[in-house]
Order: sequence, then structure tokens, then C-alpha cells
Amino acid sequence: MVPGLSWSASCCPRPSYAASEESRILVLTELLEKKAPSPFYQEGVSNALLKMAELGLTRAADVLLRNGANLNFEDPVTYYTALHIAVLRNQPDMVELLVRHGADINRRDRIHESSPLDLASEEPERLPCLQRLLDLGADVNAADKHGKTALLHALASSDGVQVHNTDNIRLLLEGGADVKATTKDGDTVFTYIIFLLGETVGGDKEEAQMINQFCFQVTQLLLAHGADPSECPAHESLTHICLKSFKLHFPLLRFLLESGAAYNCSLHGASCWSGFHIIFERLCSHPGCAEDESHVDLLRKAETVLDLMVTNSQRLQLPQNFDVHPVGSLAEKIQALHSSLRQLESYPPPLKHLCRVYIRLYLQPWPVDVKVKALPLPDRLKWYLLSEHSSTEEDDS
Repeated sequence: MVPGLSWSASCCPRPSYAASEESRILVLTELLEKKAPSPFYQEGVSNALLKMAELGLTRAADVLLRNGANLNFEDPVTYYTALHIAVLRNQPDMVELLVRHGADINRRDRIHESSPLDLASEEPERLPCLQRLLDLGADVNAADKHGKTALLHALASSDGVQVHNTDNIRLLLEGGADVKATTKDGDTVFTYIIFLLGETVGGDKEEAQMINQFCFQVTQLLLAHGADPSECPAHESLTHICLKSFKLHFPLLRFLLESGAAYNCSLHGASCWSGFHIIFERLCSHPGCAEDESHVDLLRKAETVLDLMVTNSQRLQLPQNFDVHPVGSLAEKIQALHSSLRQLESYPPPLKHLCRVYIRLYLQPWPVDVKVKALPLPDRLKWYLLSEHSSTEEDDS
């Protein structure tokens, strides 16, 4: 840096000697004119610009830029430019100043390949910079060499406990972020949610609750912008993961199904994977007994999930070779559930069932049951429309 060009030393005196901002800017301008012949001038003013970007001193930065500071100058340690540093320090006015002066709004750093938008998306405190970058025309779907977009950065940086990038994700989606973005390793928007759901198993209950809430909110945003949680491969399908652990992820699974998510693979149908097969496989593998509360609760939730799947489409799609072999004291109930589905597939459904399906489909998306309860209908009819009921309805006479 040019000797005497340090902003903190020469242009920001101690408070007891502090002059007005106008005076400090005047001092800086005179200093720049004085040091201009120095062979280290260019490096000095460019280095000073990095510091101004960090502190958010836009007027001083403007003077430096008008006197030869290089917008593309990189910090010798981090290789960040002034624009990257302004984003990291959440200085939205500085971001706009640098872009107005010609800084490449989509420039990636040499170490991490991060764009300013990537950095802004990774912390909730940087939301003002994220908004400003989008307003200034940053490419919301630009990807790094790994195929990672700002939306995927926002998801990957969220842990659901200390870092909640919900607002960042919402802003990116509203700005046109592609929910189908996929990295070269095959990571999708749901990869990170599935990972966080896995972190709730056996962990701290309070943290698990926070993670579940975050995953629920983000899933709502993604589905509202067209994301498909039922696409294969199965390990990248949020619906498939929730079906596999339907007791643990019951609220999220209910939301998915009531929001129209397919209960089979949305690309290849039941031949790829089927929600019905997954549910009955789980029921038949549970070593419970009639007095086992966990098994009774599992069966009750399974009945509700099966009902949600049945009422999720006009035509029931059961997988081929859909046979079950339950054991234990609850085997009879499991077999009865299986038989009722087989019958519903094999014969024309009764009119009341069709009406129930159409009404529930009409009331989508989630929360369907809340909407049912608000209907101006007799309680008996509303009870029949709800997904909670599990007793067998008597045939109409």
C-alpha cells in the first residue's frame, strides 16, 4: 500500500480530532493527488478499496474508484474482490456502488468459485445484499463448476438450528431460481432437506423440532414454485424418504400428499417405487403385538397415509405383484387393509368414494382437513371427508 494512504490512519483520525465527512473526503482526495506519481499507487488505492468495501464507506470508495482503484483487484490472502468482500460484510449500498462502477456482478473467486450471489445466499444476515444483487440483475441460476447454483448454496448452508436461510431461499425462488437445479454429483434441492431429516434421528429433541420446522417451511416454498418431491432416484425423493419413515416424518408426508405429490415415482410410476408397497413393507416388518402401543400407533398412522394416497388421485395405482404376508397379532388388520385396496382397484368405486376423492382434490393444497372442517356441511358428512377417520363406513342402504 502507498505510504500514507491508509484510510484508518490518515483519513479517520481519532474521535477527539475527527473532522466532518466532507473534510475527510477532501483530505483523501488531496492525498491521492499527492501520491499519484508513486509506482505503488495502483496497488495502494486498490488495496484501500478492499478496506472501504469491508467498512461500507461508500463515499470514500467512490473517490478511490474515480482515482484509479481497480475493481478486479483481489485480496492477496482470500482472492476476493471488493464486491465479494462487500457481500460478506453485508454492505448493500457498497454492492450497488461497485456494480454501478462496472464490477462484474457474477464474478467468481478463484479459490471457492463463489459468486457474490452465492455468498449472499449463504447467511440470513446477508439478505439485504441478496435483494440488492437480484435487483441489480445478478444471474439467479448461474452455477459454479460443480453445477451448484445460489439456491443450492442457500440450502446447503442451512442447518435448521443456527442457520435458517428460509428468507434467502424464498427471495431466490421469487427471483426465478430453478427448483430443478442439479449438481454434477446429482444433488437436488431435496438432497439437503433429506440430509437434515436424517440428522433428527436419535438427536436432541429440541434441535430435531427446529430442523423439522425448517424442512417443512422450505418444502412448502419449493413445492409452491414447482419442485417435484417424487422424482427418482428414490434416495433423492423426499416423498420416498418420508414414506419409508412415515411415523417419524408424518406431518411432512401429510403435507406432501395433501399438496398433490405423487405417491409413486412421478417419472416411471409404481414400477419404480410405490408408496403402497413401502407402507405395507414397513407394517409387515414391525415386530409388534396388539398391546404394543408403538405398533398400534404405526398402524393408525399407516391407515391415514393410505387414505391420503387413495384420495390423492382419481385413479388408484397399485404396484404389480402387490402381495403382503403379515405376521403377529395385528396381521388380520393389515391383511384387511390390503384387501380393501385390492377391492377398490378391481371394482368401480362407489359414488360416495368418488365424491370424497373429488372434494378432497378440489380442496388441495394442504391443509385439506382444515378446509374440510370449514365447509358448511353436517358434522357427519365432514367426518367422512376427513382423513383422520379409520373405521369402516357402512354401505348406504
